[in-house]
Amino acid sequence: MPPIQHLRDLPPERFEIAAILKKLTLASRKLAELKGVAAAIPNQAILINTLGMQEAKDSSAIENIVTTHDELFQDDLFSEQLANPAAKEVLRYRQALRVGFDQVRQSGLLTANHIIEIQAELEQNNAGFRKLPGTVLKNGAGETVYTPPQQPDEIVALMRDLEHFINADQVAYAVDPLIKMALIHHQFESIHPFYDGNGRTGRILNVLYLVKEGLLEIPVLYLSRYIVRTKPDYYRLRQAVRENDEWEAWVLYMLTAIEATAEDTIATIQAIRVALMDTKHRIRERYKFYSQDLINNLFTHPYTKIEFIERDLNVSRLTATKYLDALTDGGFLQKHKKGRSNYYINLALNAILTRDSMKEGA
Repeated sequence: MPPIQHLRDLPPERFEIAAILKKLTLASRKLAELKGVAAAIPNQAILINTLGMQEAKDSSAIENIVTTHDELFQDDLFSEQLANPAAKEVLRYRQALRVGFDQVRQSGLLTANHIIEIQAELEQNNAGFRKLPGTVLKNGAGETVYTPPQQPDEIVALMRDLEHFINADQVAYAVDPLIKMALIHHQFESIHPFYDGNGRTGRILNVLYLVKEGLLEIPVLYLSRYIVRTKPDYYRLRQAVRENDEWEAWVLYMLTAIEATAEDTIATIQAIRVALMDTKHRIRERYKFYSQDLINNLFTHPYTKIEFIERDLNVSRLTATKYLDALTDGGFLQKHKKGRSNYYINLALNAILTRDSMKEGA
């Protein structure tokens, strides 16, 4: 298998073919539409939290870390208690995403050190880049299909080179940022710089790169669900680049993923917005305790609890309990018990976030 090539040595002209340019136009248009739709939600934390949890679940599923929406949303409430191990890992993914988003917002860059911090948050260790040889990638039959760089110096050099490529402007490498994102993702996964968490870290980098480039204001385009649905193609096309230099087919796959995911995410955000406005108007008409902080709480947390309402609305425990029980009686929430605690499900939001899983029988 040939050594990893430097991305800067790939002729940009390779990607100026009709099929890629046509798909690039469609993907770019959908991504711009998504950016506008996301901006129409006044409280961006609602999307960052809810869609971030969806991405954490789907990205972790690619690595066979499987949890249900119910387990995930419950563990978001009761993280201080003994939690489902898979759900704990998924929630760490969401936290790693937040760490990376804060870094990109503050610096405008996406550096090797940022990537190390994202992986450290994800895996809860400070091992950094691989220092010992022996890491190989195997297929489902246990056969080695790819051996990434083994020497620490080579891994560091390749990651520094990738850092320069990520942060270089379009003059330095004249391709559209969406094409560049596809190249970056493949290169990172081929370097495979960490002992664990490479796949999930790489998928976090995808959306952070789009934020860095200004194509999105907040991280809301997550490709993991598309990858889950097309997993054989994802791995086959990655391998075809390594074995046969088939970069064009890989780029087409990633552009298709962006277009399809943007379209799905637009539909999800529009559904959340409709549910939010409907809930807001009906609560405002029926309850004197209506407030925007209450609406923000209910749509930031698919499952909420008394302590969240106390904190976000600055009310007593008794008052928070009365609010939630009234909304349960009104059909907005569904009350459940876990141990000695109660939690409350936002029925409208939960239906939106779980509808794809229901269709697929997940």
